[in-house]
Amino acid sequence: MKEEQSRSLFGISLSDRPTWQQFLICTSGFFFGYLVNGVCEEYVYNRLQFSFGWYFTFIQGFVYLFLIYLQGFTTKHIVNPMRTYVKLSAVLMGSHGLTKGSLAYLNYPAQIMFKSTKVLPVMIMGAFIPGLRRKYPVHEYISAFLLVLGLILFTLADAQMSPNFSMIGILMITGALIMDAFLGNLQEAIFTMNPETTQMEMLFCSTVVGLPFLFVPMVLTGEVFRAWTACAQHPYVYGVLVFEAMATFIGQVSVLSLIALFGAATTALITTARKGVTLLLSYLIFTKPLTEQHGSGLLLIAMGIVLKMVPMDSKPPSKIPARQAVRNGGGEGGRDDEEERKSLV
Repeated sequence: MKEEQSRSLFGISLSDRPTWQQFLICTSGFFFGYLVNGVCEEYVYNRLQFSFGWYFTFIQGFVYLFLIYLQGFTTKHIVNPMRTYVKLSAVLMGSHGLTKGSLAYLNYPAQIMFKSTKVLPVMIMGAFIPGLRRKYPVHEYISAFLLVLGLILFTLADAQMSPNFSMIGILMITGALIMDAFLGNLQEAIFTMNPETTQMEMLFCSTVVGLPFLFVPMVLTGEVFRAWTACAQHPYVYGVLVFEAMATFIGQVSVLSLIALFGAATTALITTARKGVTLLLSYLIFTKPLTEQHGSGLLLIAMGIVLKMVPMDSKPPSKIPARQAVRNGGGEGGRDDEEERKSLV
């Protein structure tokens, strides 16, 4: 049996570093990429009023492929069958498109708050994903509940202040939320059951397989034609999109590193913390007023994050990787896990 995959992030070795350094490096890359992404998205969607989520995701995909090529990745480095990524890519592109498109109906802070609630569905869904079957202690569910409650309070306060808040946007972001919950756990399952999978392979295959999924909604909604015309009149938007995609690429690879090293639920918590920082920056940069209800919501969010980080038990969330059962030798458990491997890929 082969050893665990040696992980690195843009040439920085992670596997031979202590856990806290791995966490710091990956988190720094993630925060940088998505803080830039957040500012760019609010500028394009709210300030320029360009609500072309599917088209912008399509452009972003090609920027990703170019950056992956510059990293030296080729198809000969792929270790999983491409069918593994079909389901993953459909969910990924759907999540991106719905998330970006929802900004036409929600203001950016409201969207951020809805997306931040994904830590709870990620934890719940992890119990049903083949290859993971995670079980979390009670205090982690309480932590997730505090996060969700704080986000709801903040969102309600924001809804009272802003007219850009509609049921269509809520439905779109809820769909993206469910897809995100499935996405993180499925990515962790792939890393777990095939440790040789790299972050670049995951991103490359997800993008290549996922790009065709964007054609249908772009054509059916007519967005591709409206977006082409609007961007032709404001060509500098492409510069903003490319810059945003480059920053998001750093964030995406960092997220995949976090999932591979620390798991989907821990990564979801980190993304929640990032959304809180992005939210505050949004209010500071674009000069929006904060109310007491906003403050109460942020306080509950902070309580949830602190509770999640307090070590209540030395044991990590229970998980029996498929490769461990196979390594330990068979029996019914080995055959059952092998079936889970087949059902995933």
